[in-house]
Amino acid sequence: MVGVGLFFLGNEGLARAWLDQYGLLALFSILILEGAMLLYFAPSESLVPIGVSLLAGPDDYFGIATVIGVAVVGATIGQYALFSLAKRGGREYLLSKSWFRVEERQLDRFDGWFQRWGRVVVPVSNALLFTRGMLTVPAGFADMRDWEFVVLSALGTLIFQSWLAAAALYVIDLGLLDFL
Repeated sequence: MVGVGLFFLGNEGLARAWLDQYGLLALFSILILEGAMLLYFAPSESLVPIGVSLLAGPDDYFGIATVIGVAVVGATIGQYALFSLAKRGGREYLLSKSWFRVEERQLDRFDGWFQRWGRVVVPVSNALLFTRGMLTVPAGFADMRDWEFVVLSALGTLIFQSWLAAAALYVIDLGLLDFL
């Protein structure tokens, strides 16, 4: 965030140095928070597109794959932390926490989806806007196996982050992010 801010304040050299040195670590850390549903300061859908535009570029396929990989691992770690908390702490524990932004009514709806469709909703929900990560908690309540949750969560996140990266590449190709 500081590096992006420096671009707008005019010190592009320092911003580029910080992004080159700390950009992937910052992306990783922010996506852990996003996966754990604790990200309040940036829309998660913007993270990979900005990462692709600032840390890789349209012709840097290894860089794009690295940004996607870092995003998938970070988000999966965050989701696994929330999954583990739901599994061990339970429903009432999570609902009593001020940082848990899901209301009981919403949680009832997500529980119903998990009960109706089963484990397949974990990767499907992670691959879609607006439901991303919402089935993490019901999966924990259902005592889903840890390794199974991690694999399914990572698969859905890989799909989500890949289409975000593709969208970013399309926008870059159109020249709409030239100001960065």
